Amino acid sequence: MGSRATQIMIGLVVIIVIAVGAYALMHKSSSKAPTSTASNTAAVILTKNSPSAGAYLANAKGQALYTYEKDTAGTSNCTGACLANWPAYVASGSTGSLPAHVATIKRADGSMQYAYDGMPLYTFTGDSKAGDVTGDGSEGFHIARPAGSATTQTTPAPSPAPVVAPAPTPTPTPTPTPTPTPTPTQAAPVPTPAPMPPPSSPYNY
Repeated sequence: MGSRATQIMIGLVVIIVIAVGAYALMHKSSSKAPTSTASNTAAVILTKNSPSAGAYLANAKGQALYTYEKDTAGTSNCTGACLANWPAYVASGSTGSLPAHVATIKRADGSMQYAYDGMPLYTFTGDSKAGDVTGDGSEGFHIARPAGSATTQTTPAPSPAPVVAPAPTPTPTPTPTPTPTPTPTQAAPVPTPAPMPPPSSPYNY
């Protein structure tokens, strides 16, 4: 009788040990699940480079991200028609831990929009494919850039001004010196000859 009770006790202990081990293993496995989610959140913001735009931020699909000059940190002022052209970059689910400079803000419709250094982020419907940056400077939107980066877009050197040859200085035309009109020489008067005395008559006595 005592031997049978001992066997039952040993069996119960073994069952308890197995159950505890299985529970601990399941708990450990489930606790690792969020790690995968957190590691995926780092891809919500990518840094890209363009020969024309330099370093800029993009979403997980490689689409360029923009900021709106009428927004303030933590607040989006793009609604209605603005939002139709510039869709907000919103989180589709739980964001978990986010990379440096990246956070989310709550929009008026309750959606969570990604922000970089507090500024809400948007895509542009005019960008047809990843790598396009056609919205930079349009309608108050500017390409979003990573912290500490400078625009590497090369500004073309101004074309040198064409060298204009100085106009030749006109040679002054000499003013002709008027030739003096010669004064006509007055001819000397011809002396009138004295009257001849009448011839003497032989008959004059």
